[in-house]
Amino acid sequence: MVTSVLPRVESLASSGIQAIPKEYVRPQEELNSIGNVFEEEKKEEGPQVPTIDLRDIDSQDEAVRQKCREELKKAAVDWGVMHLVNHGISDELIDRVKIAGKQFFDLSVEEKEKYANDQASGRIQGYGSKLANNASGQLEWEDYFFHLVYPEDKRDMSIWPRTPSDYVEATAEYAKQLRGLATKIFSVLSLGLGLEEGRLEKEVGGLEELLLQMKINYYPICPQPELALGVEAHTDISALTFILHNMVPGLQLFYQGKWVTAKCVPNSIIMHIGDTIEILSNGKYKSILHRGLVNKEKVRISWALFCEPPKEKIILKPLPEVVSEKEPALFPPRTFAQHIEHKLFKKTQDSLALK
Repeated sequence: MVTSVLPRVESLASSGIQAIPKEYVRPQEELNSIGNVFEEEKKEEGPQVPTIDLRDIDSQDEAVRQKCREELKKAAVDWGVMHLVNHGISDELIDRVKIAGKQFFDLSVEEKEKYANDQASGRIQGYGSKLANNASGQLEWEDYFFHLVYPEDKRDMSIWPRTPSDYVEATAEYAKQLRGLATKIFSVLSLGLGLEEGRLEKEVGGLEELLLQMKINYYPICPQPELALGVEAHTDISALTFILHNMVPGLQLFYQGKWVTAKCVPNSIIMHIGDTIEILSNGKYKSILHRGLVNKEKVRISWALFCEPPKEKIILKPLPEVVSEKEPALFPPRTFAQHIEHKLFKKTQDSLALK
Protein backbone atom coordinates (compact mmCIF):
# COMPACT_ATOMS: atom_id res chain seq x y z
CA MET A 1 0.00 0.00 0.00
CA VAL A 2 1.23 3.48 -0.89
CA THR A 3 0.85 6.09 1.82
CA SER A 4 0.20 9.57 0.54
CA VAL A 5 2.29 12.49 1.67
CA LEU A 6 -0.72 14.80 1.82
CA PRO A 7 -4.06 13.87 3.28
CA ARG A 8 -6.74 13.18 0.70
CA VAL A 9 -9.12 16.10 0.25
CA GLU A 10 -11.97 13.75 1.17
CA SER A 11 -10.29 13.07 4.54
CA LEU A 12 -9.82 16.79 5.14
CA ALA A 13 -13.45 17.50 4.23
CA SER A 14 -14.82 14.80 6.55
CA SER A 15 -12.54 15.76 9.47
CA GLY A 16 -14.88 18.53 10.58
CA ILE A 17 -12.55 21.43 9.75
CA GLN A 18 -14.24 24.84 9.60
CA ALA A 19 -11.40 26.53 7.70
CA ILE A 20 -9.48 25.11 4.75
CA PRO A 21 -5.66 24.84 4.93
CA LYS A 22 -3.85 27.79 3.38
CA GLU A 23 -2.49 25.72 0.46
CA TYR A 24 -6.07 25.50 -0.86
CA VAL A 25 -6.82 29.24 -0.63
CA ARG A 26 -6.69 30.92 -4.04
CA PRO A 27 -4.78 34.19 -4.66
CA GLN A 28 -6.67 37.42 -4.06
CA GLU A 29 -7.07 38.28 -7.76
CA GLU A 30 -8.95 34.99 -8.28
CA LEU A 31 -11.10 35.25 -5.15
CA ASN A 32 -12.91 38.29 -6.51
CA SER A 33 -14.52 36.14 -9.21
CA ILE A 34 -15.58 33.09 -7.14
CA GLY A 35 -19.30 33.13 -6.38
CA ASN A 36 -21.90 30.67 -5.09
CA VAL A 37 -22.17 28.07 -7.84
CA PHE A 38 -25.85 27.33 -7.20
CA GLU A 39 -26.71 31.02 -7.56
CA GLU A 40 -24.46 31.33 -10.61
CA GLU A 41 -26.10 28.36 -12.34
CA LYS A 42 -29.58 29.92 -11.99
CA LYS A 43 -28.62 33.07 -13.88
CA GLU A 44 -30.53 33.39 -17.14
CA GLU A 45 -29.00 36.62 -18.42
CA GLY A 46 -25.79 36.70 -20.40
CA PRO A 47 -24.24 34.08 -22.69
CA GLN A 48 -25.04 30.39 -22.15
CA VAL A 49 -22.98 27.36 -23.22
CA PRO A 50 -24.57 26.08 -26.46
CA THR A 51 -26.50 22.78 -26.57
CA ILE A 52 -26.00 20.80 -29.78
CA ASP A 53 -28.52 18.12 -30.75
CA LEU A 54 -26.68 15.34 -32.62
CA ARG A 55 -29.83 13.47 -33.65
CA ASP A 56 -29.38 14.52 -37.30
CA ILE A 57 -25.58 14.30 -37.55
CA ASP A 58 -25.87 11.33 -39.97
CA SER A 59 -29.28 12.17 -41.48
CA GLN A 60 -29.97 10.90 -45.02
CA ASP A 61 -31.38 14.34 -45.81
CA GLU A 62 -28.40 16.47 -46.79
CA ALA A 63 -29.93 19.79 -45.71
CA VAL A 64 -30.90 18.40 -42.29
CA ARG A 65 -27.45 16.83 -41.85
CA GLN A 66 -25.70 20.05 -42.88
CA LYS A 67 -27.72 22.14 -40.41
CA CYS A 68 -26.70 19.87 -37.52
CA ARG A 69 -23.05 19.88 -38.57
CA GLU A 70 -23.00 23.67 -39.03
CA GLU A 71 -24.33 24.16 -35.49
CA LEU A 72 -21.60 21.94 -34.07
CA LYS A 73 -18.94 23.76 -36.07
CA LYS A 74 -20.27 27.17 -34.96
CA ALA A 75 -20.12 26.12 -31.28
CA ALA A 76 -16.54 24.87 -31.80
CA VAL A 77 -15.55 28.20 -33.37
CA ASP A 78 -17.39 30.52 -30.94
CA TRP A 79 -17.07 28.65 -27.66
CA GLY A 80 -14.95 25.50 -27.96
CA VAL A 81 -17.34 23.83 -25.51
CA MET A 82 -20.91 22.53 -25.79
CA HIS A 83 -23.54 20.25 -24.28
CA LEU A 84 -24.15 17.30 -26.64
CA VAL A 85 -27.63 15.74 -26.53
CA ASN A 86 -28.94 12.76 -28.54
CA HIS A 87 -25.32 11.64 -28.76
CA GLY A 88 -26.19 7.97 -29.25
CA ILE A 89 -24.87 6.60 -25.95
CA SER A 90 -27.70 5.11 -23.92
CA ASP A 91 -28.82 6.66 -20.63
CA GLU A 92 -28.61 3.17 -19.14
CA LEU A 93 -24.89 2.80 -19.94
CA ILE A 94 -24.13 6.32 -18.71
CA ASP A 95 -26.00 5.59 -15.46
CA ARG A 96 -23.93 2.42 -14.99
CA VAL A 97 -20.69 4.38 -15.46
CA LYS A 98 -21.80 7.01 -12.96
CA ILE A 99 -23.01 4.48 -10.38
CA ALA A 100 -19.77 2.47 -10.64
CA GLY A 101 -17.61 5.60 -10.27
CA LYS A 102 -19.61 6.85 -7.30
CA GLN A 103 -19.44 3.43 -5.63
CA PHE A 104 -15.66 3.43 -6.02
CA PHE A 105 -15.45 6.81 -4.28
CA ASP A 106 -17.89 5.58 -1.62
CA LEU A 107 -15.22 3.06 -0.55
CA SER A 108 -13.15 4.05 2.48
CA VAL A 109 -10.03 6.10 1.82
CA GLU A 110 -7.96 3.13 3.07
CA GLU A 111 -9.59 0.89 0.45
CA LYS A 112 -9.03 3.44 -2.32
CA GLU A 113 -5.36 3.82 -1.28
CA LYS A 114 -4.78 0.29 -2.60
CA TYR A 115 -5.12 1.90 -6.04
CA ALA A 116 -2.94 4.94 -5.22
CA ASN A 117 -0.73 6.35 -7.94
CA ASP A 118 2.80 7.58 -7.35
CA GLN A 119 3.39 10.69 -9.39
CA ALA A 120 6.96 11.12 -8.12
CA SER A 121 7.99 7.84 -9.75
CA GLY A 122 6.01 8.57 -12.93
CA ARG A 123 3.19 6.12 -12.17
CA ILE A 124 0.33 8.50 -12.90
CA GLN A 125 -2.51 6.00 -13.29
CA GLY A 126 -4.62 5.31 -10.21
CA TYR A 127 -6.14 7.09 -7.22
CA GLY A 128 -4.62 10.45 -6.34
CA SER A 129 -4.85 14.05 -5.26
CA LYS A 130 -3.38 17.01 -7.09
CA LEU A 131 0.25 17.73 -6.33
CA ALA A 132 1.31 21.35 -6.57
CA ASN A 133 2.82 21.81 -10.03
CA ASN A 134 3.14 25.56 -9.81
CA ALA A 135 5.57 27.77 -8.00
CA SER A 136 2.95 29.08 -5.58
CA GLY A 137 2.46 25.55 -4.20
CA GLN A 138 -1.33 25.73 -4.45
CA LEU A 139 -3.63 22.76 -4.29
CA GLU A 140 -7.06 22.05 -5.72
CA TRP A 141 -10.07 20.79 -3.75
CA GLU A 142 -10.35 17.39 -5.43
CA ASP A 143 -9.30 13.76 -5.38
CA TYR A 144 -9.39 11.72 -8.56
CA PHE A 145 -9.02 8.33 -10.22
CA PHE A 146 -7.12 8.35 -13.52
CA HIS A 147 -6.47 5.59 -16.03
CA LEU A 148 -6.14 4.82 -19.74
CA VAL A 149 -9.34 3.20 -21.03
CA TYR A 150 -8.81 2.85 -24.80
CA PRO A 151 -7.39 1.27 -27.01
CA GLU A 152 -7.93 -2.05 -25.27
CA ASP A 153 -4.40 -3.35 -25.88
CA LYS A 154 -2.86 -0.38 -24.03
CA ARG A 155 -4.89 -0.75 -20.82
CA ASP A 156 -3.30 -1.73 -17.53
CA MET A 157 -6.12 -3.80 -16.03
CA SER A 158 -4.20 -4.26 -12.76
CA ILE A 159 -5.21 -0.77 -11.62
CA TRP A 160 -8.86 -0.92 -12.71
CA PRO A 161 -11.03 -1.14 -9.56
CA ARG A 162 -12.44 -4.61 -8.81
CA THR A 163 -15.04 -3.01 -6.55
CA PRO A 164 -17.73 -2.25 -7.56
CA SER A 165 -18.10 -5.34 -9.73
CA ASP A 166 -19.62 -3.45 -12.71
CA TYR A 167 -16.80 -0.88 -12.91
CA VAL A 168 -14.69 -2.69 -15.52
CA GLU A 169 -17.51 -3.72 -17.83
CA ALA A 170 -19.40 -0.39 -17.75
CA THR A 171 -16.28 1.76 -18.16
CA ALA A 172 -14.87 -0.39 -20.99
CA GLU A 173 -18.15 -0.30 -22.92
CA TYR A 174 -18.52 3.45 -22.41
CA ALA A 175 -14.95 4.06 -23.66
CA LYS A 176 -15.63 1.98 -26.76
CA GLN A 177 -18.86 3.86 -27.58
CA LEU A 178 -17.29 7.23 -26.87
CA ARG A 179 -14.47 6.37 -29.26
CA GLY A 180 -17.10 5.98 -31.98
CA LEU A 181 -18.65 9.34 -31.08
CA ALA A 182 -15.20 10.99 -31.22
CA THR A 183 -14.79 9.76 -34.83
CA LYS A 184 -18.07 11.46 -35.79
CA ILE A 185 -17.03 14.72 -34.13
CA PHE A 186 -13.58 14.67 -35.77
CA SER A 187 -15.17 14.16 -39.18
CA VAL A 188 -17.58 17.12 -38.75
CA LEU A 189 -14.70 19.34 -37.54
CA SER A 190 -12.54 18.23 -40.51
CA LEU A 191 -15.26 19.07 -43.02
CA GLY A 192 -15.76 22.40 -41.20
CA LEU A 193 -12.15 23.29 -42.08
CA GLY A 194 -12.61 22.24 -45.71
CA LEU A 195 -10.57 19.07 -45.15
CA GLU A 196 -11.31 15.44 -45.99
CA GLU A 197 -13.57 13.80 -43.45
CA GLY A 198 -10.92 11.55 -41.86
CA ARG A 199 -8.12 14.10 -41.75
CA LEU A 200 -8.21 15.40 -38.15
CA GLU A 201 -8.60 11.93 -36.70
CA LYS A 202 -5.60 10.74 -38.71
CA GLU A 203 -3.58 13.76 -37.51
CA VAL A 204 -4.21 12.88 -33.83
CA GLY A 205 -3.27 9.21 -34.13
CA GLY A 206 -6.21 7.40 -35.71
CA LEU A 207 -7.80 4.28 -34.26
CA GLU A 208 -4.51 2.67 -33.21
CA GLU A 209 -2.73 5.59 -31.57
CA LEU A 210 -5.31 8.03 -30.16
CA LEU A 211 -5.47 7.44 -26.39
CA LEU A 212 -8.59 7.79 -24.25
CA GLN A 213 -7.72 8.68 -20.67
CA MET A 214 -10.48 8.66 -18.04
CA LYS A 215 -10.27 10.95 -15.00
CA ILE A 216 -13.02 10.71 -12.40
CA ASN A 217 -12.90 13.95 -10.42
CA TYR A 218 -14.26 13.85 -6.87
CA TYR A 219 -14.95 17.25 -5.31
CA PRO A 220 -15.86 16.85 -1.62
CA ILE A 221 -18.03 19.33 0.25
CA CYS A 222 -15.88 22.37 1.08
CA PRO A 223 -16.37 24.44 4.28
CA GLN A 224 -15.14 27.62 2.53
CA PRO A 225 -16.06 27.26 -1.15
CA GLU A 226 -15.60 30.99 -1.73
CA LEU A 227 -11.84 30.55 -1.12
CA ALA A 228 -11.11 27.37 -3.09
CA LEU A 229 -11.33 25.88 -6.57
CA GLY A 230 -11.95 22.26 -7.50
CA VAL A 231 -9.85 22.75 -10.61
CA GLU A 232 -7.92 25.92 -11.33
CA ALA A 233 -8.31 27.77 -14.63
CA HIS A 234 -6.76 25.84 -17.53
CA THR A 235 -7.33 24.75 -21.10
CA ASP A 236 -7.35 21.03 -21.93
CA ILE A 237 -4.26 19.69 -23.71
CA SER A 238 -6.34 16.96 -25.38
CA ALA A 239 -7.78 16.84 -28.90
CA LEU A 240 -11.32 16.48 -27.48
CA THR A 241 -12.61 16.06 -23.92
CA PHE A 242 -15.99 14.50 -23.10
CA ILE A 243 -17.46 15.05 -19.62
CA LEU A 244 -20.26 13.45 -17.62
CA HIS A 245 -21.22 14.74 -14.16
CA ASN A 246 -23.62 13.99 -11.33
CA MET A 247 -25.82 17.03 -12.08
CA VAL A 248 -24.16 19.20 -9.43
CA PRO A 249 -23.00 22.47 -11.06
CA GLY A 250 -19.34 23.50 -10.97
CA LEU A 251 -17.97 24.00 -14.48
CA GLN A 252 -17.22 27.59 -15.47
CA LEU A 253 -16.01 28.85 -18.84
CA PHE A 254 -14.10 32.09 -19.43
CA TYR A 255 -16.10 33.58 -22.30
CA GLN A 256 -15.82 37.16 -23.61
CA GLY A 257 -13.94 38.27 -20.50
CA LYS A 258 -16.35 36.80 -17.92
CA TRP A 259 -16.81 33.51 -16.08
CA VAL A 260 -19.96 31.75 -17.33
CA THR A 261 -21.39 28.85 -15.28
CA ALA A 262 -22.50 25.85 -17.35
CA LYS A 263 -26.07 24.73 -16.70
CA CYS A 264 -26.73 21.10 -15.79
CA VAL A 265 -28.38 19.69 -18.93
CA PRO A 266 -30.02 16.27 -18.39
CA ASN A 267 -28.73 13.34 -20.49
CA SER A 268 -26.00 15.45 -22.04
CA ILE A 269 -22.27 14.99 -22.47
CA ILE A 270 -20.18 18.17 -22.24
CA MET A 271 -17.54 18.35 -24.97
CA HIS A 272 -14.47 20.58 -25.01
CA ILE A 273 -12.22 21.28 -27.97
CA GLY A 274 -8.69 20.80 -26.61
CA ASP A 275 -5.39 22.54 -27.41
CA THR A 276 -4.46 19.81 -29.91
CA ILE A 277 -7.38 20.64 -32.22
CA GLU A 278 -6.91 24.37 -31.65
CA ILE A 279 -3.30 23.99 -32.87
CA LEU A 280 -4.18 21.83 -35.90
CA SER A 281 -6.97 24.25 -36.91
CA ASN A 282 -4.63 27.24 -36.41
CA GLY A 283 -6.94 28.72 -33.78
CA LYS A 284 -10.17 28.42 -35.80
CA TYR A 285 -11.56 26.04 -33.18
CA LYS A 286 -11.17 27.29 -29.62
CA SER A 287 -9.72 25.55 -26.58
CA ILE A 288 -11.58 27.55 -23.91
CA LEU A 289 -10.20 28.46 -20.48
CA HIS A 290 -12.29 26.77 -17.79
CA ARG A 291 -12.27 25.92 -14.08
CA GLY A 292 -14.33 24.08 -11.45
CA LEU A 293 -16.07 25.60 -8.42
CA VAL A 294 -16.87 23.67 -5.23
CA ASN A 295 -19.68 24.09 -2.70
CA LYS A 296 -20.55 23.33 0.93
CA GLU A 297 -23.76 21.35 0.26
CA LYS A 298 -23.16 18.62 -2.31
CA VAL A 299 -20.32 16.41 -3.45
CA ARG A 300 -19.66 16.91 -7.15
CA ILE A 301 -18.32 14.10 -9.33
CA SER A 302 -17.36 14.40 -12.98
CA TRP A 303 -16.07 11.85 -15.47
CA ALA A 304 -13.69 13.46 -17.96
CA LEU A 305 -12.52 11.43 -20.92
CA PHE A 306 -9.54 12.98 -22.71
CA CYS A 307 -8.77 11.99 -26.33
CA GLU A 308 -5.01 12.49 -26.62
CA PRO A 309 -2.51 12.00 -29.44
CA PRO A 310 0.57 9.83 -28.76
CA LYS A 311 3.15 11.82 -26.80
CA GLU A 312 6.18 11.64 -29.08
CA LYS A 313 5.06 10.24 -32.40
CA ILE A 314 3.25 13.17 -34.00
CA ILE A 315 4.37 16.75 -34.55
CA LEU A 316 1.47 19.07 -33.75
CA LYS A 317 1.34 22.20 -35.87
CA PRO A 318 -1.27 24.09 -37.87
CA LEU A 319 -2.25 22.07 -40.95
CA PRO A 320 -0.91 23.56 -44.20
CA GLU A 321 -4.45 23.89 -45.62
CA VAL A 322 -5.50 26.30 -42.85
CA VAL A 323 -2.37 28.50 -43.04
CA SER A 324 -1.96 31.35 -45.55
CA GLU A 325 -0.15 34.67 -45.91
CA LYS A 326 -3.19 36.36 -44.38
CA GLU A 327 -3.42 33.74 -41.63
CA PRO A 328 0.12 32.66 -40.73
CA ALA A 329 0.74 29.76 -38.34
CA LEU A 330 -0.06 30.81 -34.76
CA PHE A 331 1.66 27.84 -33.10
CA PRO A 332 5.22 26.46 -33.43
CA PRO A 333 5.66 22.73 -34.22
CA ARG A 334 5.78 20.60 -31.05
CA THR A 335 5.18 17.03 -30.00
CA PHE A 336 2.33 16.49 -27.55
CA ALA A 337 4.92 15.88 -24.81
CA GLN A 338 6.64 19.19 -25.64
CA HIS A 339 3.28 20.98 -25.54
CA ILE A 340 2.64 19.63 -22.03
CA GLU A 341 6.13 20.75 -20.91
CA HIS A 342 5.62 24.18 -22.44
CA LYS A 343 2.34 24.64 -20.54
CA LEU A 344 3.83 23.52 -17.21
CA PHE A 345 6.85 25.79 -17.69
CA LYS A 346 4.63 28.76 -18.60
CA LYS A 347 2.41 28.09 -15.58
CA THR A 348 5.45 28.09 -13.27
CA GLN A 349 6.71 31.33 -14.84
CA ASP A 350 3.25 32.94 -14.46
CA SER A 351 2.96 32.01 -10.80
CA LEU A 352 6.52 33.20 -10.09
CA ALA A 353 5.59 36.52 -11.70
CA LEU A 354 2.68 36.84 -9.26
CA LYS A 355 4.98 36.60 -6.24
